[in-house]
Parts: sequence; structure tokens; C-alpha cells
Amino acid sequence: MAFTTTSNFAGKAAGFYISAALKQANSLDYLTLIENIKYKSNVQKMAGTGALVVDATCDFTDSGTLALTERVLEPRNLQINLDLCKSTLLDSWEALQMRAGAGAPPPASFDDYVISYMGEIIAQQTEESIWNGAGATGDFQGFMNTNGYLMPTGANADATVTQDAASGAYTAANIITNLQGLTESMATNISAVLRKDDLHIYMSPKTYALYISAVSTLGYVNAYNMNGDYVPVFEGYKIAVCNGMLDNQLIAAEKSNLFFGTDLLSDATRITLMDMAALDGSDNMRLVARYSGGVQSGVGADIVRQS
Repeated sequence: MAFTTTSNFAGKAAGFYISAALKQANSLDYLTLIENIKYKSNVQKMAGTGALVVDATCDFTDSGTLALTERVLEPRNLQINLDLCKSTLLDSWEALQMRAGAGAPPPASFDDYVISYMGEIIAQQTEESIWNGAGATGDFQGFMNTNGYLMPTGANADATVTQDAASGAYTAANIITNLQGLTESMATNISAVLRKDDLHIYMSPKTYALYISAVSTLGYVNAYNMNGDYVPVFEGYKIAVCNGMLDNQLIAAEKSNLFFGTDLLSDATRITLMDMAALDGSDNMRLVARYSGGVQSGVGADIVRQS
């Protein structure tokens, strides 16, 4: 089958594809997304203390304190440059084209198919960087790397994040005890946000599997005979299972207190598919993607990390 394809998307057009790719990273379901950061953005969060609401009088009397916390979120510019032989993807694309059945969706173009392939690469790298990125070549600084934003030491340390000690590496035998230790620390240290609807306990798929094993052993049938409507919880707190999250660590935080930033509208955001057949006679394609990504936390004092 002979064909040629050359496509170029920039700015808003590329942003559509980059957005779809980034959102394949499931951690973004549990972070606050800021989409149009040109260079960097000041992430602001307000917290009130004292008696902000008092009985009405005829006079003005200042009461309570409203504190504004500000952190800088600076997405890192990233790119993918990939040489790919068309035959590498052609067989699977042709199989997709020949799907049978009256209810089958329309076949994707080869361009869309290649972009989805690139999207998987972007999503996987984004997912890993969110939690364990080192700010080195090809990733951005994450939350839980040695120098991460939720760590007690390192270049980006936040000493206001509560650090809770686990009993050891998580197992099915001790995960319930460790989760209880986390919720006790939450009650002691972040009581002001315990009733927030977007408060989650963040954990890795492996940690969640250990939790399910533990509760199924205890006979809680509803915890492991799950359907699509099941929302995992522990002691009433929603659980966020994040594919890139590190094992043997837990985070308790509000979705509105953990941020992911990117720029989907910049002219620097682009996707290019270049067919090399007319240029060098090869059967190769060159894939280029440019995008940005980065994370930041808001109020560290409202976060508990266990390790």
C-alpha cells in the first residue's frame, strides 16, 4: 500500500492533540489543571483563620485573618523527535481500517493513528514526571523525587508538609495499619480540610492492590466485587489511584492544592508529521511534538505525606 502523509499542527490546533495526550495521564484527574501558562504562573490559594464571620453591627471591626499563599509554577518545555518506519504502524492501522460491523466507528486516518501513538508516549512520560520527575533531560520536577515539592529536604523542599512515618514497606498485612496512621496524622495536622470534598488519599496501583487484598481478606465483598460506579474510599476519604505514583508512599491532599500547568495555545506547541519519501526516498516518517508541563503544590501545611 503506497501513500504519503504530511501534517503540521501549531498553536491552538496542536493544543487539541496535546491536551488529549496529556489527559491520558490518569493523575491529571486528581490535579488542578492550568492550561495556558506562557512562561510561569503564580499559584495562589487563600486560607482564612479566626472569626471571619461575626454578628453585624453599625461599625467596621476587622476580624479574622485571610492569608494568601503564592507558589511559582513554571512548566518545562519538552519535545519528541522520532524517526519511524511507516511499516511499524501500518499493519495495525490497516487492521483498524477493516473493522467489521454496522456499529463500528469510522476508521481513523493514518495521521490520527500516528498522533495517538505519540500521545501514549507523552502521557506515560507526563504521568511519571508528575510524581518522580527530576527536572532533568526529558522530564519536569515532580512532587516526590528527591528534590520534589512535597519532600522535607532538597532544592524544592516544603518544610510545612507534614511527614508521617510508615511502619515499613507496604504489604497486605500492614497497609491498613499504615493507612490508619495516615488518617490519624490528617486529623491532627490538617483538620481544617478534612471535610473538603476534593480531599484524596493518593496511592500507587501496587499500594491499592495491597489494600484491596487486605480488605478482601477481611471479607468486605463490596471492596473487591466492584462495578463501574464504585468509588474507592478508606474511612470515608476518597482514594486516588495514580499510575505514576511511587510505591510505599501515600499523600493526603486536596485536588485544588496540587497543580499541573501547561500551555496549549502557544505557537511553540506543535505536532508535525513529515513523510520523508519525497525527500530521501525512504519509507520513514519524522514525528515532532513540542509541549510543556510542570507541577506545583499550594499550601504545604494542608498536605500529609507518608513514607
